[in-house]
Amino acid sequence: MSDVLIHTHGTPGKKIGHISLNRSKAIHSLTMDMCEAMIAALLEWRDDDEVKAVVLDHAEGRGFCAGGDVTLLRNSALEDGGKTGAAFFYREYQLNHLLFTFPKSVIAFMDGITMGGGVGIAQPAQYRVVTENTRYAMPETGIGLICDVGGGWYLSRLPGQLGKFLGLTGARLDGSECLWAGLGTHYLSSAATAEAKARITEDPDRIEMILGSLAVEPPEARLRGNMAQIDRLFAGDTLAEIIAALEADGGEWAGKELRTLRTKSPMTCALVLRQLREGVRASTFAENMAMEFRAASRTIMLPDFAEGVRALLVDKTGDPAWNPANVADIDPKAVDAVFAPLPPEEEWRPL
Repeated sequence: MSDVLIHTHGTPGKKIGHISLNRSKAIHSLTMDMCEAMIAALLEWRDDDEVKAVVLDHAEGRGFCAGGDVTLLRNSALEDGGKTGAAFFYREYQLNHLLFTFPKSVIAFMDGITMGGGVGIAQPAQYRVVTENTRYAMPETGIGLICDVGGGWYLSRLPGQLGKFLGLTGARLDGSECLWAGLGTHYLSSAATAEAKARITEDPDRIEMILGSLAVEPPEARLRGNMAQIDRLFAGDTLAEIIAALEADGGEWAGKELRTLRTKSPMTCALVLRQLREGVRASTFAENMAMEFRAASRTIMLPDFAEGVRALLVDKTGDPAWNPANVADIDPKAVDAVFAPLPPEEEWRPL
């Protein structure tokens, strides 16, 4: 069976395009073939007056989408100089940009794990439904990768220092926290999502009303209570400054986040901070994605990526040997090199 199910539903003149991720054993992690299939469907529906909106969800299992195919990326880094990995990023980012610029409403049902590449396909949607099952994160610094798939754009535009906090620590947000932060637009119970999809299929002109009528009051967002500490302790421009602030605070929350941060790749954390600075200056989403393509395609060739995937996902020993191991040993010129322009013929471009 296909790893992505693609259908249209509804009545003539008012159809819904339906993309359902169907790779449950991998929590619907994206492959190149899945990206290609989604792009083909979206391009067809973009120009089809019969299709009024697109529903994006997962077919079964406990997650919407856990990310991209990091095994492919690691193998590429080890075996073909990153060429296959760069090709995957190129196409995945075209999918992200296509969703960001899609002229019809897209409704993403983030019912379950939504991380990395899952964020990349859900965040561009006009409507982003979260539930009590939502677990949202950009955990890439734990495997030696930047927060790509648009993270430079989305994270850098969150309130206060929240983007830095999420990008560096990989903190997981629940549905109520996503709604509070603006990462989700409607909070529904998981049990109500099937009714929402059925009603949208019946009347795609009333998406806002349908989602609003089915929305429920979420629990208190725990994140709200931590924002003062996040804004104070993650205000530094450099990783060294942020670590120093956490060390100096001495509180329980700061100590927990400091321990978390010390498990992440120092080099990748430095790259994410640079990525967010570049992303907030980008005038268009395409400009941001071109920046992220340069950075991501080079980051997978740094030693921390293969090592991080090995330790966390392959051997599952949880003991990555980061290189460099210490913040003080990060070479600013190495950071600059990751973000340097590519030859014109190799730069990323949207569809």
